[in-house]
Amino acid sequence: MTDSVDLIQQTYTAVDDCWNRIGVFGDKRCPQLERHIHCRNCEVYGAAAIALLDRYGNTLELDDSQYGQSEASLETGEQRSLLIFRLGEQWLAIASRRLAEVMPVSPIHVLPHRKTRGLLGVTNVRGTLVACLSLGELLGLEAQELRRSNQRVIPRMLILQSDSGPLVAPVDEVSGIQRIALDKISTSKGEDSRTISRFAAGVLQWQGQSITLLDDEPLLQHMIGSLA
Repeated sequence: MTDSVDLIQQTYTAVDDCWNRIGVFGDKRCPQLERHIHCRNCEVYGAAAIALLDRYGNTLELDDSQYGQSEASLETGEQRSLLIFRLGEQWLAIASRRLAEVMPVSPIHVLPHRKTRGLLGVTNVRGTLVACLSLGELLGLEAQELRRSNQRVIPRMLILQSDSGPLVAPVDEVSGIQRIALDKISTSKGEDSRTISRFAAGVLQWQGQSITLLDDEPLLQHMIGSLA
């Protein structure tokens, strides 16, 4: 698994991260702190966030040669390594190779006047701004599917690796990484007309739950495309 710190730092080294030098994550000598209290309330922080999203848009063109091989050809043996997580009442899985890290919930900086479908804002990952998106909205999950479970679980944020840089997606629960036998994964998607079926690579049964396996490449392209 690619180290998430290196991934994030290599992607955004050109951003002037003053919040790390003189802001709340640095020596706190910025004269604007008295007025803004926290860097996420500052217009400089917001401008950096918008510049970040512009970079996602500029790198939207993916290198097809990188994804020339099918997912199946990258697998070895008769199992797949999958990250299993939950959004509301919907259990989902994605190839674990796309996961950089599972992190605690971090505050989301909402961008004013930026009305982009699925975009929640940006969040701070070790001093670096990363776009934060709602998978539930992008997958077209219905409201009743997104209602909270009564179980006492800890929400998390997933840092996913895309060709254009890291993306953050809040989820309601993370079950963990599991190796699932290929014969347990059905390629049938049914006749569901919802957006989620566009990104479904199959369905599997695991611990009494029906889990939709997401096709990671088109899903991540859709996430990046929503920022353009």
